[in-house]
Order: sequence, then structure tokens, then C-alpha cells
Amino acid sequence: MKRFCVIGLGSFGYHVARTLYESGHEVIAIDLSREKVKRIQEYSSYTIIGDAASKEFLVGQGVAEMDAVVVSTGDRSHLSTLITLYLKEMKVPRILVKAVSEDHGRILEKVGASEVIFPEKDMALKVARGLTSPNILDFLPLSDELSISEAAPPARFVGKSLVEIDLRRRYNVTILGIKDVLTGDFHTLPKSTHVIKDSDILVLVGKAEDIDTACKG
Repeated sequence: MKRFCVIGLGSFGYHVARTLYESGHEVIAIDLSREKVKRIQEYSSYTIIGDAASKEFLVGQGVAEMDAVVVSTGDRSHLSTLITLYLKEMKVPRILVKAVSEDHGRILEKVGASEVIFPEKDMALKVARGLTSPNILDFLPLSDELSISEAAPPARFVGKSLVEIDLRRRYNVTILGIKDVLTGDFHTLPKSTHVIKDSDILVLVGKAEDIDTACKG
């Protein structure tokens, strides 16, 4: 079990806190709004009404002892920037902050955010990828170019071995793993002799456009 703190309990913060708590972790939820704090009480270990833009307050609540802190203060970019700075000074190991713009995201990185989150942008990318590349089930951007994707194999892959489809040479795409959705078996860095089944899910790494090309039906 890990220990997390979620600061700011709007829609994004609420769902992050609830998901972490329902996954079996300890969650401290903080907001200035009594109504928002009351809403998350059932789905958190501790709830606190208070001003997280105070370093003394954060120290007093033991936030420095958390495995990670998620900051989501809505459109109040100055607050999330200040809180991020305090968390960095407190040596919180992992600081994830919701940004309101690209410029805000760059500022957050400068003051110490481990990860900057753009929920609307990230969801828009997933929706667009799902519409244009129906075989791509999910993806995680690693950089401006590379991403990890889960994909259902196109029909032309089924019944063939990895050496036969040769994704690395043909598309510059690497298979990190294969999961059989029927048995739940997961093969990390599968052997080249593995024969792809229609029940397999492929975990791929490469450029997004190369993965899209490789997985077209």
C-alpha cells in the first residue's frame, strides 16, 4: 500500500483520489471547500479542509511523507505553481500537477513538478486515436515521438509468428509483451517463435505513426 495526497478536489482531483483509494492505497484529500471535502470523505483515508498554499500547513499535515502528491487547483495556476514549489522544497519524491496551459506546464516543470498533466489534451488524443486507429486500444506517450500502445492484432497477423511479421524491421516497432485476454497469460519480451492469436493483445513501443501503420487492418 502506498500513501498519496490529492490537493484540490474538483472533478479531476476527486476521481484521482477515489481511484487511488479504491485501489487499496492510503489517500489524504485536501481542499478549501467543505462541500468538496465532504463529497470525497467516503473514498479517502483522511480529509482536510485547509489552505495548501501554505508551506506550514503542508508540513503540519505530513505531506512530505507521501509517496506522491497530486495537485489539481483548477484554473488557479498561481496556486498550483506555489504549491508545487513548496512540495519540491519539502522533497516530496513525486509531484504530479494538472496544468491549465502549455506555458503553465513549462513553469511547473521549472519549479519542480515530476509530471505535468493535461487531462483534456490527453483525453482528446486518446479519442482521436480511437477514431482513426480502431485497433489501438490504449497508448501512453513517452516523449514527443515515442509511445507505448496496446493494440489488437490485425487479421493479417493472426496465425503468424513474430519473426514472420517482423515488426521491428518493417515498421521500426518493438513488441514489449503479449497478453492473452482469454487466459490472462502475459509474456514479457516474447520469443520470436510466438504465434499470434486473435485473443492476444500486443504491447508495442515506437513512433505513434509507425504503430498506427503496423496495426492497420
